[in-house]
Amino acid sequence: MPRLARLLAACLLLIFTLPAGANIPAGLLGSAATRDGKPSLAPILKPVLPGVVNIATRGRIPVEQNPLLQDPFFRYFFGLPRQPREREFQSLGSGVIVDAKKGYILTNNHVIDKAQEITVTLRDRRRFQAKVVGKDPATDIALIQIEADDLTALEMADSDRLQVGDFVIAIGNPFGLGQTVTSGIVSALGRSGLGIEGYEDFIQTDASINPGNSGGALIDLDGRLVGINTAIVAPSGGNVGIGFAIPVNMARDIMEQLIEYGEVRRGRLGVYVQDLTPELAQAFGIDYREGAVITQVADDSPAAKAGLKPGDVVIAVNGKPVRDAADLRNRIGLLRVGQRVRLKIVRNGRERTVTAVITVPKRVTLKGEKVSPLLAGAVFALTEEDTQPPGVVVEKVAPGSPAWSAGLRPGDLILSVNRIPVHDLEDLQRAAKRSRRGLLLNIQRGNAAMFILIQ
Repeated sequence: MPRLARLLAACLLLIFTLPAGANIPAGLLGSAATRDGKPSLAPILKPVLPGVVNIATRGRIPVEQNPLLQDPFFRYFFGLPRQPREREFQSLGSGVIVDAKKGYILTNNHVIDKAQEITVTLRDRRRFQAKVVGKDPATDIALIQIEADDLTALEMADSDRLQVGDFVIAIGNPFGLGQTVTSGIVSALGRSGLGIEGYEDFIQTDASINPGNSGGALIDLDGRLVGINTAIVAPSGGNVGIGFAIPVNMARDIMEQLIEYGEVRRGRLGVYVQDLTPELAQAFGIDYREGAVITQVADDSPAAKAGLKPGDVVIAVNGKPVRDAADLRNRIGLLRVGQRVRLKIVRNGRERTVTAVITVPKRVTLKGEKVSPLLAGAVFALTEEDTQPPGVVVEKVAPGSPAWSAGLRPGDLILSVNRIPVHDLEDLQRAAKRSRRGLLLNIQRGNAAMFILIQ
């Protein structure tokens, strides 16, 4: 019997002998996933497990202060103790060794964020203190380093070759239990718009991922790293079969910049874009289902110098197809300053290719006190280009400031002031100056919108 026929027969036999509702072991479809003639993931995992580590962090963070409780008279009158200004925190997560000689470990930024102490525990129970090489909150990737011998690094695969239905294995440290392995399939690719990170291009999997798995490995049946586990959809607090991993190709690009610069130096193309919808494609008279429509081109930007215009539809970047606006943002956001980029566009129904040179992003900010005393402590900026339409975002808010006490937080998008739409910093100033009593801000925070009244 040919080898393929034998494999199919074995799979069919197991399907009909498993109880209803049972999961088919992913290893059945891997030719090397057998032990003593029986299906098993053990041969795949044995050389891989030493490359996945547990990470424990400790640190101190500021405590949000209630201005009323900080008033000495109020505390004296009611006999209240002074509130602590800081509190200690501890967290657990996972990491993946990607360079055995240099001790580099990839993990999530949120695993090590604000940590003063990072402890890495290997599978052989050796423990090491780690230092931060660099981190990128926008992609939730961080690179740490330990000094240790006899480390095992995971080989990186090409995550662009993944397909929906491919079997994958998740390795991490869920709930602090210690190294744990789960298996499943790739449920979807290119997930974005979830509001989890600034740059989203997630691998979705039904391999069980739980709190503590963050920063752990998602591997294929060859034992190669395809993703860094980072988030879950968990209405009940536990796994419901929807987990997300950052593709290793994205993580690799981020890692290289963190090693070279200690940070990610994103470039600027200078366009605002939106998804190409069937309705827009019909309006433009083009037969394309995927792409990003340019809605605005910034003056004196690389896009303007390359001749890009509003209405152009970007369908490929450096030969790789563009699915939507988020996909274009991801691809441009990973390019380095000075790098040349080839954009395939559709204009008036015809394809053409233009070349642009990525430049340093221009970040114009405005302090809140220059807008209104009620907004003191906040720093406002324009939304990043190469993404959604222009708008004003809260870049920073000083804890304890009037803006903080009013409820503003970093990342809030200002939609309107006193019901006047706000598209740029000038709009923000004009709308605020028209008010003499207070400010009614309509903001978007994540996927939710709300009103904040400041008086």
